[in-house]
Amino acid sequence: MNTVNELIFVHQLVAPCHLAILAESIGLKTRIVKHVGELDLDKHPQAFYLIAQKGAALDNKGIPLLASRLIPHVPVALYQVERNSLDQEAALLLGIRGLLFADQRMDLMLTGLRKMVADELWFDRPLISKMFRRLVNKLDTNSDVSPDAMAMLQSLTGRECTIIQLVGSGARNKEIADRLCISEHTVKAHISSIFRKTQSRNRVELLRWAQSHQSHFALVS
Repeated sequence: MNTVNELIFVHQLVAPCHLAILAESIGLKTRIVKHVGELDLDKHPQAFYLIAQKGAALDNKGIPLLASRLIPHVPVALYQVERNSLDQEAALLLGIRGLLFADQRMDLMLTGLRKMVADELWFDRPLISKMFRRLVNKLDTNSDVSPDAMAMLQSLTGRECTIIQLVGSGARNKEIADRLCISEHTVKAHISSIFRKTQSRNRVELLRWAQSHQSHFALVS
Protein backbone atom coordinates (compact mmCIF):
# COMPACT_ATOMS: atom_id res chain seq x y z
CA MET A 1 0.00 0.00 0.00
CA ASN A 2 1.20 3.54 -0.75
CA THR A 3 2.10 5.80 2.16
CA VAL A 4 -1.03 7.41 3.58
CA ASN A 5 -0.79 11.19 3.48
CA GLU A 6 -4.33 12.14 4.47
CA LEU A 7 -7.31 10.81 6.41
CA ILE A 8 -10.66 11.53 4.78
CA PHE A 9 -13.63 11.30 7.15
CA VAL A 10 -17.01 10.73 5.53
CA HIS A 11 -19.05 12.27 8.32
CA GLN A 12 -22.74 12.61 7.47
CA LEU A 13 -23.70 13.75 10.97
CA VAL A 14 -24.65 17.15 12.38
CA ALA A 15 -22.34 16.65 15.37
CA PRO A 16 -18.66 17.61 15.00
CA CYS A 17 -16.20 14.92 13.91
CA HIS A 18 -14.22 14.58 17.15
CA LEU A 19 -12.11 11.77 15.72
CA ALA A 20 -10.76 14.05 12.99
CA ILE A 21 -9.86 16.65 15.61
CA LEU A 22 -8.11 13.94 17.60
CA ALA A 23 -6.20 12.76 14.52
CA GLU A 24 -5.01 16.30 13.80
CA SER A 25 -3.77 16.61 17.36
CA ILE A 26 -1.21 13.86 16.69
CA GLY A 27 -0.07 15.35 13.40
CA LEU A 28 -2.26 13.50 10.89
CA LYS A 29 -3.62 15.50 7.97
CA THR A 30 -7.40 15.23 7.81
CA ARG A 31 -10.31 16.30 5.67
CA ILE A 32 -14.02 16.01 6.49
CA VAL A 33 -16.56 15.24 3.77
CA LYS A 34 -20.21 15.80 4.66
CA HIS A 35 -21.73 14.70 1.34
CA VAL A 36 -20.79 11.59 -0.64
CA GLY A 37 -21.01 13.57 -3.87
CA GLU A 38 -17.96 15.58 -2.78
CA LEU A 39 -15.70 12.53 -2.91
CA ASP A 40 -13.09 12.48 -5.67
CA LEU A 41 -10.85 9.41 -5.36
CA ASP A 42 -8.57 10.48 -8.22
CA LYS A 43 -7.56 13.68 -6.43
CA HIS A 44 -6.55 11.84 -3.27
CA PRO A 45 -4.87 8.57 -4.35
CA GLN A 46 -2.92 8.18 -1.10
CA ALA A 47 -5.76 8.93 1.31
CA PHE A 48 -7.25 6.59 3.90
CA TYR A 49 -11.05 6.79 4.11
CA LEU A 50 -12.99 6.52 7.36
CA ILE A 51 -16.75 6.22 7.07
CA ALA A 52 -19.08 6.90 9.98
CA GLN A 53 -21.58 4.09 10.44
CA LYS A 54 -23.96 6.49 12.14
CA GLY A 55 -25.91 8.48 9.60
CA ALA A 56 -24.97 6.20 6.68
CA ALA A 57 -27.17 3.99 4.52
CA LEU A 58 -26.43 0.41 5.62
CA ASP A 59 -26.71 -3.04 4.08
CA ASN A 60 -28.25 -6.00 5.92
CA LYS A 61 -24.93 -6.62 7.69
CA GLY A 62 -24.84 -3.12 9.15
CA ILE A 63 -22.06 -2.05 6.77
CA PRO A 64 -22.34 1.35 5.03
CA LEU A 65 -23.19 0.86 1.36
CA LEU A 66 -20.57 3.47 0.50
CA ALA A 67 -17.85 1.22 1.97
CA SER A 68 -18.62 -1.53 -0.55
CA ARG A 69 -18.21 0.95 -3.40
CA LEU A 70 -14.93 2.41 -2.14
CA ILE A 71 -13.10 -0.74 -0.99
CA PRO A 72 -11.98 -1.89 -4.47
CA HIS A 73 -10.23 1.46 -4.93
CA VAL A 74 -9.01 2.83 -1.58
CA PRO A 75 -8.34 1.66 2.00
CA VAL A 76 -11.48 2.00 4.13
CA ALA A 77 -12.24 1.76 7.86
CA LEU A 78 -15.40 2.45 9.84
CA TYR A 79 -15.87 4.67 12.88
CA GLN A 80 -18.79 5.72 15.05
CA VAL A 81 -19.75 2.03 14.96
CA GLU A 82 -22.44 0.90 17.37
CA ARG A 83 -21.63 -2.45 18.96
CA ASN A 84 -23.87 -5.37 17.98
CA SER A 85 -25.19 -3.37 15.02
CA LEU A 86 -22.65 -4.70 12.53
CA ASP A 87 -21.42 -8.12 11.39
CA GLN A 88 -17.72 -7.74 12.15
CA GLU A 89 -16.73 -10.90 10.27
CA ALA A 90 -18.55 -9.71 7.16
CA ALA A 91 -16.79 -6.35 7.43
CA LEU A 92 -13.38 -8.01 7.65
CA LEU A 93 -14.08 -10.31 4.70
CA LEU A 94 -15.36 -7.39 2.65
CA GLY A 95 -11.97 -5.74 2.99
CA ILE A 96 -12.61 -3.11 5.65
CA ARG A 97 -9.34 -2.33 7.46
CA GLY A 98 -10.73 -1.79 10.94
CA LEU A 99 -13.55 -0.72 13.24
CA LEU A 100 -13.59 2.14 15.75
CA PHE A 101 -16.55 1.88 18.11
CA ALA A 102 -18.57 4.82 19.37
CA ASP A 103 -18.07 3.74 23.01
CA GLN A 104 -14.31 3.18 22.68
CA ARG A 105 -11.76 5.10 24.73
CA MET A 106 -9.98 7.90 22.89
CA ASP A 107 -6.55 6.36 23.46
CA LEU A 108 -7.69 3.13 21.81
CA MET A 109 -9.10 5.07 18.87
CA LEU A 110 -5.76 6.81 18.42
CA THR A 111 -3.93 3.50 18.58
CA GLY A 112 -6.32 2.09 15.99
CA LEU A 113 -5.77 5.05 13.69
CA ARG A 114 -2.00 4.70 13.92
CA LYS A 115 -2.14 0.95 13.25
CA MET A 116 -4.42 1.31 10.23
CA VAL A 117 -2.34 4.14 8.75
CA ALA A 118 0.64 1.77 9.12
CA ASP A 119 -1.27 -0.80 7.00
CA GLU A 120 -2.36 -3.03 9.89
CA LEU A 121 -5.86 -4.35 10.57
CA TRP A 122 -7.74 -3.12 13.63
CA PHE A 123 -10.36 -5.64 14.75
CA ASP A 124 -11.10 -7.43 18.02
CA ARG A 125 -8.45 -10.06 18.70
CA PRO A 126 -10.95 -12.96 19.08
CA LEU A 127 -12.22 -12.28 15.54
CA ILE A 128 -8.69 -12.17 14.09
CA SER A 129 -7.87 -15.45 15.88
CA LYS A 130 -11.02 -17.07 14.53
CA MET A 131 -10.24 -16.02 10.96
CA PHE A 132 -6.62 -17.14 11.31
CA ARG A 133 -7.70 -20.61 12.46
CA ARG A 134 -10.08 -20.82 9.52
CA LEU A 135 -7.27 -19.85 7.16
CA VAL A 136 -4.99 -22.53 8.65
CA ASN A 137 -7.74 -25.14 8.18
CA LYS A 138 -8.15 -24.03 4.61
CA LEU A 139 -4.42 -24.38 3.95
CA ASP A 140 -4.47 -27.87 5.47
CA THR A 141 -7.31 -28.84 3.14
CA ASN A 142 -5.38 -27.44 0.18
CA SER A 143 -2.81 -30.23 0.52
CA ASP A 144 -5.18 -32.55 -1.34
CA VAL A 145 -5.66 -30.16 -4.25
CA SER A 146 -3.84 -30.63 -7.55
CA PRO A 147 -1.33 -27.92 -8.59
CA ASP A 148 -3.58 -26.81 -11.48
CA ALA A 149 -6.64 -26.52 -9.23
CA MET A 150 -4.58 -24.68 -6.63
CA ALA A 151 -3.41 -22.19 -9.27
CA MET A 152 -7.03 -21.56 -10.26
CA LEU A 153 -8.08 -21.04 -6.65
CA GLN A 154 -5.23 -18.67 -5.91
CA SER A 155 -5.97 -16.61 -9.03
CA LEU A 156 -9.48 -15.79 -7.80
CA THR A 157 -9.94 -12.53 -5.93
CA GLY A 158 -12.04 -12.26 -2.79
CA ARG A 159 -14.78 -10.49 -4.74
CA GLU A 160 -14.78 -13.25 -7.38
CA CYS A 161 -15.11 -15.93 -4.68
CA THR A 162 -18.06 -14.01 -3.24
CA ILE A 163 -19.71 -13.89 -6.67
CA ILE A 164 -19.17 -17.64 -7.13
CA GLN A 165 -20.99 -18.17 -3.83
CA LEU A 166 -23.86 -15.95 -4.97
CA VAL A 167 -24.07 -17.68 -8.35
CA GLY A 168 -24.21 -20.98 -6.48
CA SER A 169 -27.15 -19.69 -4.44
CA GLY A 170 -29.04 -19.03 -7.68
CA ALA A 171 -28.68 -15.25 -7.68
CA ARG A 172 -29.00 -13.49 -11.02
CA ASN A 173 -26.69 -10.71 -12.17
CA LYS A 174 -29.03 -7.95 -11.00
CA GLU A 175 -29.39 -9.56 -7.57
CA ILE A 176 -25.61 -9.91 -7.29
CA ALA A 177 -25.18 -6.28 -8.32
CA ASP A 178 -27.68 -5.11 -5.69
CA ARG A 179 -26.10 -7.27 -2.99
CA LEU A 180 -22.57 -6.01 -3.69
CA CYS A 181 -23.57 -2.42 -4.54
CA ILE A 182 -21.97 -2.60 -7.99
CA SER A 183 -23.35 -2.32 -11.54
CA GLU A 184 -24.61 -5.27 -13.59
CA HIS A 185 -21.87 -4.45 -16.11
CA THR A 186 -19.27 -4.94 -13.38
CA VAL A 187 -20.88 -8.23 -12.36
CA LYS A 188 -20.70 -9.46 -15.96
CA ALA A 189 -17.02 -8.48 -16.11
CA HIS A 190 -16.31 -10.40 -12.90
CA ILE A 191 -18.17 -13.47 -14.16
CA SER A 192 -16.26 -13.41 -17.46
CA SER A 193 -13.02 -13.30 -15.46
CA ILE A 194 -14.23 -16.18 -13.28
CA PHE A 195 -15.13 -18.27 -16.35
CA ARG A 196 -11.64 -17.68 -17.75
CA LYS A 197 -9.83 -18.48 -14.51
CA THR A 198 -11.84 -21.65 -13.79
CA GLN A 199 -11.97 -22.74 -17.44
CA SER A 200 -15.77 -22.82 -17.30
CA ARG A 201 -17.87 -22.14 -20.36
CA ASN A 202 -21.10 -21.34 -18.53
CA ARG A 203 -22.72 -21.19 -15.10
CA VAL A 204 -23.47 -24.90 -15.01
CA GLU A 205 -19.80 -25.78 -15.49
CA LEU A 206 -18.83 -23.11 -12.96
CA LEU A 207 -21.21 -24.58 -10.38
CA ARG A 208 -19.76 -28.06 -10.92
CA TRP A 209 -16.24 -26.66 -10.50
CA ALA A 210 -17.25 -24.73 -7.38
CA GLN A 211 -18.93 -27.77 -5.82
CA SER A 212 -15.75 -29.80 -6.21
CA HIS A 213 -13.82 -27.05 -4.37
CA GLN A 214 -16.53 -26.03 -1.95
CA SER A 215 -14.33 -26.21 1.15
CA HIS A 216 -11.92 -23.68 -0.33
CA PHE A 217 -14.49 -20.90 -0.24
CA ALA A 218 -14.80 -21.03 3.57
CA LEU A 219 -13.29 -17.58 4.01
CA VAL A 220 -15.96 -15.88 1.93
CA SER A 221 -19.01 -17.94 2.87
